[in-house]
Amino acid sequence: MSIWEIICGVIMLICCVILAILSILQPPKQQNMSSAISGASSNFFDKSGGATREQALGQLTKVVVIVLFVMTLVVNIIGIVISK
Repeated sequence: MSIWEIICGVIMLICCVILAILSILQPPKQQNMSSAISGASSNFFDKSGGATREQALGQLTKVVVIVLFVMTLVVNIIGIVISK
């Protein structure tokens, strides 16, 4: 293994851990009947405050997934180039 493969592997491992943490932090997307009947988050400020947090977590998740995808491609390309 080259030093570049090790560095990319460490970055991929960090991305996987961050992605798992971000997935746990995000609230569930489904709304069931009990929240509709009880009026959960019917306050305007609750909705906008939660939406901005949800949007930030969603954007951060997308960035981490893109970095993980690119690092996977880079590791595979490095492996092909080195083996030749």
